[in-house]
Amino acid sequence: MSKLLTPELLRYLEQFQLLAARRAKSSSKGERRSRARGQSVEFADHRSYVPGDDFRYLDWNLFGRLDRLFLKLYEEERELPVRIFLDASESMTFGEPRKFDFARQVAAAIGYVALCGFDRVSVIPFPNAEARIGGKGEISNIQHPTSNAQQSAIEGALRSVRGKKSSMQFFANLNALAGGGGADLNEALRRGALEARHTGLAIVLSDFLDPAGYEAGLTALVGRGFQVNCVQILAPEELAPSTFGDLRLVDSESGGLQEVTFGRYRMKAYQQTVQNFVQRLREYCTRRGMNFFMAPSNMDLQDLLLKQLRKAEVWG
Repeated sequence: MSKLLTPELLRYLEQFQLLAARRAKSSSKGERRSRARGQSVEFADHRSYVPGDDFRYLDWNLFGRLDRLFLKLYEEERELPVRIFLDASESMTFGEPRKFDFARQVAAAIGYVALCGFDRVSVIPFPNAEARIGGKGEISNIQHPTSNAQQSAIEGALRSVRGKKSSMQFFANLNALAGGGGADLNEALRRGALEARHTGLAIVLSDFLDPAGYEAGLTALVGRGFQVNCVQILAPEELAPSTFGDLRLVDSESGGLQEVTFGRYRMKAYQQTVQNFVQRLREYCTRRGMNFFMAPSNMDLQDLLLKQLRKAEVWG
């Protein structure tokens, strides 16, 4: 079974289906209604008969009433593309529990619901393996270092996954993903939006602590037509630091140094600053029709998955 999710939680998740406000536009058949007309059992509309149409789809009852030939149209069932943008930068390896570990659990849960619904799942870690791994070909900030080639292969395997039978390998690949290096959030989201052949659901799992901001990347996803869900993951130590005094802080991604004096009397001001940052992100998402969730890395995973996401109708 998955090391990321308990068997009990997997059984709960099997009852859900991702809810898409927009109909699926993918060209691959699945279990979602789309605007395409095909040979589904779900009736959609009529149109006038033209020579060459298949007689099997003529509505003979309507012909009997109106003495005119009409063709029955049906809604084609298509799959819903689900793209999970997973922040794998060095800052995500901070905290206890690590933010990156919690993010992978959320990615596993959302991916599993999608796979059970025969939707296509793509997990897009950023930065990619080449950017994360240094000259020695190893990532130092993980328990089981893997090579550049191995990480690239794992990322490739996560790019397009479909079907519940693929879930165990999906979990294994997620579990083997490493974190490290500096990320460009805006560029990762912009590139992901442009590369997508079809739009659908986009889930962004990140701490959003990028000096360049997040606006351009999220706007690119919305502009491309994605239905966006943002989950901001912060460590308990980031929300309420327990270290005080004269400190030398090192930026985990840029290596920049900053000497500060952080006394207990500054805790209230610090927490207000963090709350303001979270609130600005929340308001930015809400104004643009995106769902926003804030999740400390030590929160109960079931509370996020079974209560908050369900209440927001991410799934149901």
